[in-house]
Amino acid sequence: MNESTSEQPLLELDNLRVDFHTPTGIVQAVRGLSFTLGRERLGIVGESGSGKSMTGRAILDLIPHPGEVRADRLTYRGQDLLTMDKRARRKLRGRHISMVMQDPKFSLNPVRTVGDQIAEAYRVHHKASAREARQRSLAMLEQVQIREPARVYELYPHEVSGGMGQRVMIAMMLIAEPDILIADEPTSALDVTVQLQILKILDDLVTQRGMGLIFISHDLHLVQSFCDRVIVMYGGKAMETLPAAELADESARARRHPYTLGLLGCLPDLDHPKAELATLNRDPAWLA
Repeated sequence: MNESTSEQPLLELDNLRVDFHTPTGIVQAVRGLSFTLGRERLGIVGESGSGKSMTGRAILDLIPHPGEVRADRLTYRGQDLLTMDKRARRKLRGRHISMVMQDPKFSLNPVRTVGDQIAEAYRVHHKASAREARQRSLAMLEQVQIREPARVYELYPHEVSGGMGQRVMIAMMLIAEPDILIADEPTSALDVTVQLQILKILDDLVTQRGMGLIFISHDLHLVQSFCDRVIVMYGGKAMETLPAAELADESARARRHPYTLGLLGCLPDLDHPKAELATLNRDPAWLA
């Protein structure tokens, strides 16, 4: 599922910068990131602190004080997000662009049932009765493959498992039917079996709805098997952007950036145990 050249991109970023002004100086969290997003699965991969999550939060106008977001261009379907007023950005957030955070335990209200929270997310963006919102919420819980949705609807966040909590968060973010879903490490705290189930849900929903997905992860192997394109980030900068299939292509590795080769070298490889790491250590100049 690749971006169509004849269709306007869902999202366009040009020279995105996120700076934090601190007493000791300016911390550059994101430095000059540029990309477009179509109806595809775009992976953003890199180590902790590389600017992956800050990119997603900047798109949604969720950078806290003293953070500052600047860009030459930041648009959703041609609408300039930089000049859009706060009220319009709030209407856009959730309804057209949603974000699944890393850990549902910190994203769900502990004193309200998960069903009430999903229903509220629907009613915020649609003029609907409480009954209709409940019905849509139950249908959404079923769509993310939760058994006994009526029972789960009445549970509190502490009563659901990590995998179920992540599905609840996905249901909450998708019930408003957004065009773009930003998934920030949605499977990092889950075991392998549940990871595959969550990825299957995301894949089916993106395919069925024709959404754009930004999949943020530190797991290069996961990104290369799930996404269409990959942005490799380090120190707030994009080292390179490439088709995900090329990460597994041995013949293409000679053309890869040294940092990408370093990440690939961290993956278990019994045939070439330290080849990529040797390449990374030989030329550290790109780190600047």
